Amino acid sequence: MLATKRIRIVAAGLAVGLAAAAIAATLTTSASASPTSAARAANNLSGPKISVDRFDLNGYVINAQYTLGRNTGNTFQQTYGHSMVQGVPIEGPFVGVTFPPEDYVALPIGHHQLYIAWLDPTTFAIVDAFVMNFVTDTVYDYAPGSAHPESAGKITVVHAGKNRIP
Repeated sequence: MLATKRIRIVAAGLAVGLAAAAIAATLTTSASASPTSAARAANNLSGPKISVDRFDLNGYVINAQYTLGRNTGNTFQQTYGHSMVQGVPIEGPFVGVTFPPEDYVALPIGHHQLYIAWLDPTTFAIVDAFVMNFVTDTVYDYAPGSAHPESAGKITVVHAGKNRIP
């Protein structure tokens, strides 16, 4: 009977020790999940470093051919400078329409992917916004101004600028 009591006490002590070790391991893991380590995790190798660094599309000429949405059947050629872009319809119903040059901001958002916003140079209002994937050659376009401003399609790089798409 005394031996059984000792075995129960040792087993209880072992269970408490294991529980304490598990709690300590959990606390250590949680403590290491600080904002600094969260930032490191966000900037891991599975994608580009998260930043707000702008990408200069100077020299790029990109054709966006739309097969879905408001711009279906249109192809627009986008010619980029350091800070301005000119869009010209080269195929479809909008051929002959003249659009004014716009300012733009391009941000890398993924591996060979850019978010590009076209801005009115006088009001800085967004007049067009794109997500371009240069691996799958796809474009998603949101051009404000209607109940359904979305379009999607394919892109073709007609001329690459000096800066490589990140």
